[in-house]
Amino acid sequence: MNKPAVQIRNLSFGFSQQLLFHHLDLEIAEGEFAGIVGPSGSGKTTLLKTMLGLVRAPRDTVFILGQDIRKQLPNGLAYVPQRESIDWFFPVTVEQVVAMGIRDRSSHWPWISLEERKEIRKVLNQLEIDSLAKRHIRELSGGQQQRVFLARALIHKPRILILDEPTNGIDVKTRHMLLHVLLDLHKKGMTIILTTHDLNAVAAHLPQVICFNGGIIAKGAPRDIFTETNLSKTYDAPLEVIRHTGVMGAGLIVTEKMPHRHEGEGKYKV
Repeated sequence: MNKPAVQIRNLSFGFSQQLLFHHLDLEIAEGEFAGIVGPSGSGKTTLLKTMLGLVRAPRDTVFILGQDIRKQLPNGLAYVPQRESIDWFFPVTVEQVVAMGIRDRSSHWPWISLEERKEIRKVLNQLEIDSLAKRHIRELSGGQQQRVFLARALIHKPRILILDEPTNGIDVKTRHMLLHVLLDLHKKGMTIILTTHDLNAVAAHLPQVICFNGGIIAKGAPRDIFTETNLSKTYDAPLEVIRHTGVMGAGLIVTEKMPHRHEGEGKYKV
């Protein structure tokens, strides 16, 4: 069994007398690809920021790669925040944004050497945005912006990649490509943790899921834990899980139950 990449022990934490976590225990193994799902306000983003040391948890409660983050945040950790939290009018190009991911190991910063430029182009090519290198970030679509900040994280060559809502506000094609890039990185041994509201994309792509609402409702493979009981408890709403088999294999569709649905009305995807 792989060593833990993330360990949270007996964490109780909150803001302004509102308790978000109460005696929370969580362990994510090295090399695991885990998605955290839950409603808005359930503490998902705060949980990620606790792992990153951006929210100060009590001592001896959060360990990353075996290191107590209150003492020192280990190397090899990269973060892709929500797009909504970024100032897109800051005057930088795509290449400059990605270069920020290597400034801690660059001997030429803020200038970019030829070798570093090649490294940047390789990552941009992997994410299919190499043609945008000289473009200003504010000129890009939401999906392109998301890939730029993923490139900035990947250029750092992290052991653990943490992403907050990476599929939010992007089109289906970009979401599909992004998740397949993450799956490839996972197969190469990278630990990946992300939050998302997209239950159907999680069910189709991610090997491990954590249903979360102030605590862990369930943890495991989507096919095992995406049950009506677990999801209804997670979202405090009646949800229905439809299991199907198609040309791409077995899958799940999560919908909201409509107890008074009239004939001809459809179901609403979550």
